[in-house]
Amino acid sequence: MIVLGIETSCDETGAAIVKDGRKVLANIVVSSLKIHSKYGGVIPEIASRMQLESITGVYCAAIKAAKIKAEEIDLIAVTTGPGLPGSLLVGVSFAKALALSLAKPVLGVNHVYSHIYANILSYRNIKLPCVALVVSGGHTSLFYVKDFSKIQVLGQTQDDACGEAFDKVAKIMGLGYPGGPLIERLARNGNKNKIRFACSGTKDELDFSFSGIKTAVLYYLKDNPVKIKSRGDLAASFQESVTDVLVRKSLLACKRKKVKHLLIGGGVAANGYLRQKFISASGNAGVDCFFPEIGLCMDNAAMVGGLAYFLYKQGARSSLYLNTQLNN
Repeated sequence: MIVLGIETSCDETGAAIVKDGRKVLANIVVSSLKIHSKYGGVIPEIASRMQLESITGVYCAAIKAAKIKAEEIDLIAVTTGPGLPGSLLVGVSFAKALALSLAKPVLGVNHVYSHIYANILSYRNIKLPCVALVVSGGHTSLFYVKDFSKIQVLGQTQDDACGEAFDKVAKIMGLGYPGGPLIERLARNGNKNKIRFACSGTKDELDFSFSGIKTAVLYYLKDNPVKIKSRGDLAASFQESVTDVLVRKSLLACKRKKVKHLLIGGGVAANGYLRQKFISASGNAGVDCFFPEIGLCMDNAAMVGGLAYFLYKQGARSSLYLNTQLNN
């Protein structure tokens, strides 16, 4: 079964061709990140306009790269949410128009769940049920995955997402946008134990809170103007505190649910230090930890097409009345 995936939840425009839910024949992504960088964050209006201009070309490039004809597509899958309203509307409108013109079925897919499924595209030995952590610029959530049609939320951020905290701390430090890669690079030469930061506590032990640590960094800088040499210590100490709470709560969820497989997804999952820390800690806890390939951590359409194949086989259906679901 050949599935066309379409992803336009934020600033990326993605189209992918996935066969039988696992084999990626093409995965094309165009990003407007460089345009947003000078503003210090994603500008929704700019993102949706760029997607409107590029989506046809991205779709055609995916078809060409997969060496198939449009008529060979069996299912059209599209991200319906969560995401930026204007951006989601571009993808959903394109998917429905294409489905109508080709007389093919269309299926809406949850963006966050597709980040979990990205691991299935990279590994064959993942066993369900499992615990999954999605950690990105807009989301930080823990899930119990019985299968991909039965996903239970175990915990989520009560304020800032993890990636959002990285971006805000990078801005406070004058590093630029996006903040995650900049902080990770700076932290490599820093002492992670130099400054003691801590993420705020939460009522539910599996929830997250990152606004407090962001504020702690702000006040630390006001009270202790750091020298150039000390910025690495600040970045490393912040990164250590954030990754520590992610690891600790994820493994606690595995223990509570009595599972031995932990899946990590989302843009922050590309952070090398986070990967290293998760692999070490999960190994000590007797849990197998999985990360997608770096390219599949970022927003892409292959994960959308892969998840849609599984859901369609389970009986999920959408119609041409499909619309965006901002909180799904």
